[in-house]
Amino acid sequence: MIIIDIPGAQKLELKNLVLDYNGTIACDGRIISGVRDIIIELARDLSIHVLTADTFRSAQKELDGIPCERVVIPKENQAQAKADYIRRLGAAHCVCLGNGRNDALMLKEAALGIAVIQSEGASVQTIVSAEVVTHHILDALDLLRYPLRLAATLRT
Repeated sequence: MIIIDIPGAQKLELKNLVLDYNGTIACDGRIISGVRDIIIELARDLSIHVLTADTFRSAQKELDGIPCERVVIPKENQAQAKADYIRRLGAAHCVCLGNGRNDALMLKEAALGIAVIQSEGASVQTIVSAEVVTHHILDALDLLRYPLRLAATLRT
């Protein structure tokens, strides 16, 4: 668990890291350089879940060796499927990262939603639904490695 005490706001008690796959931790179906090692490090404190439609059919191979639950979601109603998944985990203890329109609902419902804007871009709905927006996945993951950065960004 990662506990983040945010001055003037609710303390976050994060147990689950829920990651969108393509556009967030992967580009064109391949894990972005540097992501693997950081996720393995974060898995010491968080349960890792990767949600994907597996458009490139590469997620299983790319995620091999990463301690995570790989969840293939159906091609239809993806936003609802992702939101339902974090509700089952307990949204109050989830940090979710995503970029696509189908990530907006899960980011909004999570205790902490982080939108990432990379090569694929990011949906405006997702950006508005997030508490934090970063320009790269490594920056987003580093917020969890160095939680004082989050406390500084989110304090009131």
